[in-house]
Amino acid sequence: MQALTAALLLAAYRGGKRNFQRVSLRGVDLFDQDLRDIDVSQSDLSAAYLPYVNLGRARLCQAQLPQVELSNSQLYGADLSDTNLTSSNLSYANLRGACLRGADLTGVNLYRADLAGADLSEAKLCGAKLVRANLSKAILTNTQLQGCDLFQAEGTELSEAICDRTTIYPDGYREIP
Repeated sequence: MQALTAALLLAAYRGGKRNFQRVSLRGVDLFDQDLRDIDVSQSDLSAAYLPYVNLGRARLCQAQLPQVELSNSQLYGADLSDTNLTSSNLSYANLRGACLRGADLTGVNLYRADLAGADLSEAKLCGAKLVRANLSKAILTNTQLQGCDLFQAEGTELSEAICDRTTIYPDGYREIP
């Protein structure tokens, strides 16, 4: 896996390159950068600093993004299927229409994130914080929500999701055993 610095990535991106599959961007700082339509599938972005970054329509399939700072980021229409986002911060992120099918979002902070129309099928959100998140028309088929905090989340349709007694529902209550 080729390692890239933020400067090298940005120079290549500005030069028109969009394909950065299977590269290492561990710990990279890309604060407030516009990287729409980039393809970093199967890349390692562990512990990257990406707040306010625009990754609209980006491809991040099977990427490693644990402990990444993505607050206030734009990920609308992005493909994050089978991506590892464990313990990352996506508070206030725009994930409208994003594909998170099969993604690992264990312990992720999605406070006030916009997930309207997002596909979260088969995703693992155990212990995730979705307080005040927008889940209108989100697909939650077989989505694991054990230990998840959905307090005041909007538009939740949990009939096909996997919840348990540790799940905090939008009304603030846990399911009674």
